[in-house]
Amino acid sequence: MKNYFFILFPFLCAAQMPAYYNSIDFELEGDALKAQLATLITTTHTNELEYTPDVWDALKQSDLDPDNPENVLLIYGYDDNDDNVANDRTRDKDLSCHTSNCAGLWVREHVYPRSLGDPNLEFEGPGADAHHLRSIDNSMNNSRSNRPFADGSGNATTLTGGNFYPGDEWKGDVARMMMYMYVRYGTQCLATEVGMGSTSYSNFGDMPNIFLEWNAEDPVNQYERNRNTILHTMQGNRNPFIDNPYIATIIWNGPDAEDTWGTLSNADIQFTNIHVYPTVTTGTVTVENAGINYVYSAYNSLGQQVKLNITDNKVNLEGNSAGIYILNIQHGAKHKTFRLILQ
Repeated sequence: MKNYFFILFPFLCAAQMPAYYNSIDFELEGDALKAQLATLITTTHTNELEYTPDVWDALKQSDLDPDNPENVLLIYGYDDNDDNVANDRTRDKDLSCHTSNCAGLWVREHVYPRSLGDPNLEFEGPGADAHHLRSIDNSMNNSRSNRPFADGSGNATTLTGGNFYPGDEWKGDVARMMMYMYVRYGTQCLATEVGMGSTSYSNFGDMPNIFLEWNAEDPVNQYERNRNTILHTMQGNRNPFIDNPYIATIIWNGPDAEDTWGTLSNADIQFTNIHVYPTVTTGTVTVENAGINYVYSAYNSLGQQVKLNITDNKVNLEGNSAGIYILNIQHGAKHKTFRLILQ
């Protein structure tokens, strides 16, 4: 029965946290956690790439199309089948432009524009950090220019007012890169300089809501994971928000992003003082130290949500069949789960 239970609840089993993060105390939240991550990704950034030729070499490895390794993926691109090469999604990896005539070729996009940095990112240090440099069609690069990002929908486009929407496929990538640049370089790369709109989710107003929303709405894919690993090998550091997007939720709040390790959103560290007893019950369990705004849900061994009756700090499972249940307690972006046996 125990093995069957864990097969039915795969969300309780996830990828293991990389050893890279062994020094991080994930009991911390907000600026305290951000500060630890900043130290980690700065001190492990032991090899600063040269903009030429290192970054060219990096992108020809990190940006390869998983479906065709002869091509690179072009950020903001979306259509290889029309007559407009500017919106191409892929291109031959060898068609990079090293001259002034770049029509139909791909160049390097500073996703955090150099001119929006304070001071200017130039072409070394943050300006040569491949964690935010991407292959891009030359014309698309000119269209984006140094326009800040703003919310939209569909394909990449310049919005009314002059801001830029990166496209549904790329918005999560953009969000995680901007988070990395802010944590890595601090006030030189403020997220609020490159992302428009409200910052109401974050306690200190330092992360635009759109980036937290995009991080949740457009989950990490294998291309991003591969890229992060390749750049880790080249630069020495990683983008934590690619390894686990939920880290952004812990730091800046906002909508729940994916917890790829399965240890941050459900771990005891989020609710150290909550206890549920008895875990073997004929119907009613007591929740100790839970707040009044906590949300409760329960699931049977088939993963189906079941009915609950909540009165004060009592959770009643009566009326459900005997068996194993998972009780989930949520408050904002935090979760904790308990395994119960109903007799």
